[in-house]
Amino acid sequence: MMTSMHMRKSAKALSLLPQEEKGRPRASAALATLVLSILFLILPALAARAMEIQQVTSPKGITAWLVEDYSVPIVAVRFVFGGGSTQDPAGKEGLANLMTGLFDEGAGPLDSEAFQIKLDDAGAEMSFDETRDGIYGSMRMLAEQRDEAFDLLRLAVNEPRFDQAPIDRIRAQILSGIIANENNPDTVAQSKWARAIYGDHPYSRSDQGTRQSIAAVTQNDLKTLHKAVFARGGLHVAVVGAIDAETLRKKLDMVFGDLPQNQALTPVADVEPKLAQHLEVNYDLPQTSLQLAWPGVKRKSADFFPAVLMNEILGGGTFTSRLYQEVREKRGLAYGVNSSLVNQDHANALIVTTGTRSDRVAETLGIVRDVARQLAEDGPTEAELAATKKYLIGAYAITNLDSSSSIAATLVELQLDDLGIDYMQRRAGYINAVTLDQVKAAAKKLLTTEPTIMVVGPPLAGDGKG
Repeated sequence: MMTSMHMRKSAKALSLLPQEEKGRPRASAALATLVLSILFLILPALAARAMEIQQVTSPKGITAWLVEDYSVPIVAVRFVFGGGSTQDPAGKEGLANLMTGLFDEGAGPLDSEAFQIKLDDAGAEMSFDETRDGIYGSMRMLAEQRDEAFDLLRLAVNEPRFDQAPIDRIRAQILSGIIANENNPDTVAQSKWARAIYGDHPYSRSDQGTRQSIAAVTQNDLKTLHKAVFARGGLHVAVVGAIDAETLRKKLDMVFGDLPQNQALTPVADVEPKLAQHLEVNYDLPQTSLQLAWPGVKRKSADFFPAVLMNEILGGGTFTSRLYQEVREKRGLAYGVNSSLVNQDHANALIVTTGTRSDRVAETLGIVRDVARQLAEDGPTEAELAATKKYLIGAYAITNLDSSSSIAATLVELQLDDLGIDYMQRRAGYINAVTLDQVKAAAKKLLTTEPTIMVVGPPLAGDGKG
């Protein structure tokens, strides 16, 4: 996970639709061997030392956050263009997903095979993926071969070929996954969940698309989406590793400097998740899955940190959370139970998930709702709040800063949220400043609303609402 506080906007947590692998892994043997041999040396070093983040601006105005780190000869690059699968035209859902599978399938003068050979020879890994709100790219490279690696990234970003043969091959892989998932209970359930929560909003659609929509995507559609999204105005970049600021300035202009200034995105409206619904997806399964949605809180809201602390106490993944103690430790009803604050560009929610034996669904659901009610009515204790503050402050480096790639990913998300380059230094102060009364108010505000509940498993006896 990207952060111990809440699920970032890059997560697809309100749909949880499986993401099929697109294409083959592009891993250099030289890079893989080097990474494995030094893994246990770099992680303690990164966590222990203070991190200096520089803001680097190129002559053409491309800005990146840079952490110089010469402990290992690797450079990690992470970037995002705003506008993800929400930009798929109606009837061509899955377009962005297909596009991200094609950037290393040929670019500029290099066809698919030639590009992949060059990538391997350069000792680099490249990947692209989409979320609802962004198109992300990543590259890891050996510092001594960064010129070759950055040049390949330049080609992929600026001149993807979208040749028909790779389009057909990657489309076939995606289609195979779509067909396989048509009888997958979790996929069917999450599709129903997304439609119920979001109605006709783009968030209700499958990122992979359907059989019909993915078949309708053309080469021209891919080129049009690439042109609309890949522009400097929607770009955020982070770089971590063995590269200095002056060299990075040149590479930023080389890779991104010739892109158009402004994106041409289709506007996307904000949406409030539709609550107070009860959904059942009936399958003859030995275990029943439960999912509940309450209102969320915007990242920029004054209530954000109180809500983060409240969520952690409720079920935010620690072994001391109330849901974990009541559902698993005391009663053994589930292997795991957790709650997450989900923040996307156009929607926010608090989601609880768990699974239990199909003959104990009503009991488990009743306990989950009782725990939420009690927290809403009484709030946490002083001891719970103090312990949660200590945990959230201490766990941040472990969950967000444990490798060059995770640091780069975290820095990109901080830019997307407009939190400032010194946010990591300020974060502990924000958490420690939260009062017990503020957390109580957040619990009352979010958890007194009737949630939407989804049950996936055998039909329930009675109303099953707990």
